[in-house]
Amino acid sequence: MKKILLVDDHKVIRDAFRYYFTEDSGYEIHDEAINGKEALNLLESNTYDIIITDINMPVMDGVELVTQIREKDKEQKILALSMSNEIRIIKKMLALNINGYILKEAGKDEVVHALENILSGENYFSPDVSRTVLESMTSANLKPKKRLTVEVDLSNREKEILKLIMEEKSNQDIADELFISVRTVEGHKNNMLIKTGCKNLVGLTKYAVEKNLVPLP
Repeated sequence: MKKILLVDDHKVIRDAFRYYFTEDSGYEIHDEAINGKEALNLLESNTYDIIITDINMPVMDGVELVTQIREKDKEQKILALSMSNEIRIIKKMLALNINGYILKEAGKDEVVHALENILSGENYFSPDVSRTVLESMTSANLKPKKRLTVEVDLSNREKEILKLIMEEKSNQDIADELFISVRTVEGHKNNMLIKTGCKNLVGLTKYAVEKNLVPLP
């Protein structure tokens, strides 16, 4: 049973998540908190497989909560939950290396899919969130210097895939070499574009060279 810490000040959301995760779901809302301060208190004496946190909360919001968590634990799995897909908020959370971002309108299937991806070592962003990020990078109203670019660390798997991309391997070649699905490869590519703020794979490879992320082929 995977233990979840749910942090949200809205009782209706907490009730919905408890309903999602019944005893046979493989997930358990082990503890709940209504703000970041309560969550940090729980983290002092408990460990969780994943933290699901709202962003806008009283006393201490999700941004500050994740900031403090990341100061002590770079590996804690965190899924952001929000009503908003504003690029300003998404950018803040991406900069903190969250593992996923979904909207509160997401149904049970998407929530479970997000958790499965994150707990298997991947990232998950709701389609609307991904679309917002991509649109922010291609909007004609944005000057190049204002393009979304977030300094982040790529995961080991992302670096593996990036190296193979730079070797001009196809999605199928990468999938075969790493024993994963083509869909998973595509998901990692999309996540890397979102993380780095690059428009396409050409931009991503240039970013990788500039930041010395992977050895040159």
